[in-house]
Amino acid sequence: MSEFWIYFQIGLKHVLDIHAYDHVLFLIALTVPYTFKDWKRILLLVSVFTVGHTLALLLSVFGIVAVKVSLVEFLIPITILITAFYHLFTAGKAAKNDGLNLIFFVTLFFGIIHGLGFSNYFKTILGGTPTSKLVPLGEFALGIEAAQLVVVFVVLILSYIVQTVFRFSKRDWALVMSAFIIGVVVPMIIDSPIWNR
Repeated sequence: MSEFWIYFQIGLKHVLDIHAYDHVLFLIALTVPYTFKDWKRILLLVSVFTVGHTLALLLSVFGIVAVKVSLVEFLIPITILITAFYHLFTAGKAAKNDGLNLIFFVTLFFGIIHGLGFSNYFKTILGGTPTSKLVPLGEFALGIEAAQLVVVFVVLILSYIVQTVFRFSKRDWALVMSAFIIGVVVPMIIDSPIWNR
């Protein structure tokens, strides 16, 4: 049980690390147009992201995929930017349908990119054969999912407070938060090591 807790905590800290806030920014960008009544859709989106993240780690552990760190570190803020722009331009539009659509596949792809960003570190903390890393990988994924749900819950509470107490419309909340995220992410893209060739 203590080994489970170790990898579960690494997953929690991976998302909730104050110095690596890109994961939290992505979750805010993903969640901002939704409210508590959309909880099923949000849970599905967050889980799809976790599946992509875990799949990338799995492919990396088995040596199937290897991507340059500088490219991944550039793509991570790009995924956040795309998500924020998507919600900036769709704020106030017709309600999102419940079927699988482009946002689910994009979220899966973004999960893969974010997972690749963590893959080198993950491989260094785990010794042994690739198959011996499967159980810790599952424990880590559970920690990621739990931390993501915490972030989403906090965003939904803030959304509720802003929309009920301060009387922001759902559209205005999505616009303000998307613009804020874009403002935070653009400097990350500009400062990316990919430009230093």
